Order: sequence, then structure tokens, then C-alpha cells
Amino acid sequence: MNILVTGGAGYIGSHVVMQLLQQKKHHLVVVDNLQTGFRKTIDTLLLFGDFDFIDVDILNRQEIEKVFQHYHFDVVFHFAASLLVGESVEKPLKYYLNNTCNSAKLIDLCNKYNVNKFIFSSTAAVYGEPSVEKIPLKENELTSPINPYGSSKLFTEQIIQENAKTNSSFKYVILRYFNVAGAESTLHIGECHEPETHLIPLVVQTALAKREKIMIFGDKYDTPDGTCIRDYIHVEDLASAHLAAMEYLEENKSDIFNCGYGHGFSVKEVVDTVKKVSGIDFTVEVTSRREGDPAVLIADNQKILNYTTWKPQYDDLELICKTALEWEKKRD
Repeated sequence: MNILVTGGAGYIGSHVVMQLLQQKKHHLVVVDNLQTGFRKTIDTLLLFGDFDFIDVDILNRQEIEKVFQHYHFDVVFHFAASLLVGESVEKPLKYYLNNTCNSAKLIDLCNKYNVNKFIFSSTAAVYGEPSVEKIPLKENELTSPINPYGSSKLFTEQIIQENAKTNSSFKYVILRYFNVAGAESTLHIGECHEPETHLIPLVVQTALAKREKIMIFGDKYDTPDGTCIRDYIHVEDLASAHLAAMEYLEENKSDIFNCGYGHGFSVKEVVDTVKKVSGIDFTVEVTSRREGDPAVLIADNQKILNYTTWKPQYDDLELICKTALEWEKKRD
């Protein structure tokens, strides 16, 4: 198949590209403006197989349309997005323009050029602050995002669904990610964000003395140890969920799937696990909780397990933290 991957130089997109290359049966085109993705990641991926890389912003409709005209895609994997929650609060228009408007333009091109399979990178942030009794979260749970990042993704979900109602040939899978972490097993690619905001890489960087200390934002939540609990999914399992979604669309109708393991770990458990796998003690400081942090956020993953061929292979917090640690060492 001819496959377009937007944002393929980024963290999750690059892992999906690697797994698609390993299948050795597709022609891939990766589009990325390299604002948050990395040219080095593209060069590394080219070691695993040939694909076409185009350095262009999906905002540039004229250039993106030329790509659609030339390649005649069968499937689009759409990762290109802004993803910092804090920044989205400070610059909401950036998120609605980049995440929502650009996605709508991309979908419009799919309609124009008869690209009828669309796999979208969404987020558990669309659920907002669910009450504990709703956990684990099912896909039909109320969506109520509390920041522009989550709202921009939810609006895009709605655009995708409305488009499918008017274009009967257009099918989609929306994947709602929970907390993604780790690196692929050979450590050729891994997580690189500037600035880094995710817990596991922040803790790993503290263990490697790249940070003076790790902050725990609140330890009085209604959880066993008082710190927030999250569903951490290894990036390779998340990547394979995208391949399962593409396979699912061959014979099935459009749908939405949570991507998580169905259980969670607390901030303190993550910190202790990194200390264990690294063999290094480091400074941990507790400060006040952040506004908008739910006590518990865990996926109900039964739907994706029941309706697709996805079989997670890396459901192990120690493994997730170890691959994150080894990747952080290697990228120095």
C-alpha cells in the first residue's frame, strides 16, 4: 500500500514508521516540518528501509496537495500536531490552527483524492477530569477536555466522524493514547521532546544527573500512596496498535479505541522503579498539585483487544523505564 505518515519524524510517528518498514510491503511517504521532529530520526529510519521524506508543513496546502497528486495514497496516519498541554493554555489559537484546522484541510485532501483510510493520533486528554468511579475509562465515556490541547484533538475527532457521515467511502480509526513512554528495543529511536514534559523521561534524566531533582506535584490524592496514577503504555505497543488499526479497516467499520494497558502506576511507583533499574538514588521533592491533574487515569482497553489483532508485548513498568533510561544514555 501507499501510506502517508504526517509527523513521522516525531516520537510516536517514527516508531510506527519503523514497524511499517519492518513489514517490507508498503511504500511510505513521511511528511514532517521538523519543528518538533528530528532530521536525525529520519536518517536513522532510512537505515531500516527506503521511504520518501518531504520536509513540509501540513499548513502548506499547495505543497501537500502536490504530494497527494503524486503518490495516490491508500492510508493516512496523522500524527502531526502540537502537544504541550501548558503551551496550549498560553497559546490556544496555535493548537486550534495546527491541530484542528490543519487536520480538517488534510481530511479535505483525502476526500478530493479518494484516500479512504485515516488513522488519527488522539489522546486521553479528551476525557478531561473523569471521576474515579468512571475508571477504567471506556470509549463511550463523556468527553470533556479541560485544556485547548484536549479540545483541539476532540474537535478533530468530531471533524473526522462528520466527514465519514457525508463520505461513505471514508473510514477511520481514532486512537486515544494514554501515557506513552519507553523506546524501541534496539534503541535506534526513542523519545525526544524539547522541552520535555513527560514523567518517565523527566525521572530518567534526574537519575542521569541531567536534572537536579524530580518534582512530585501533590501527594494527597485519593490513591494508595497519595500520588497520581496513570496508565503507561510502551511506545512499541502503541505503534503496533496503529498497524492493527490499519488491518482492522480492511474489513471493518470506523471506530474509536483506547490505547493503554488497563492498569496504572503512581508517580511514586515510577520514581521507585527508575531508581531500581538505574541503581541510582536522586532527589525527589513534593510540591503542590497542579490544576487539572486527575487522581487516576486508566484506560479500559477491552475494545481494542476484542475487535483488533492487537496483542501488547511490553506491559512491564520496569521494561518501559529501562528502555527509556538506556535511550537517554545513548542520545547524550
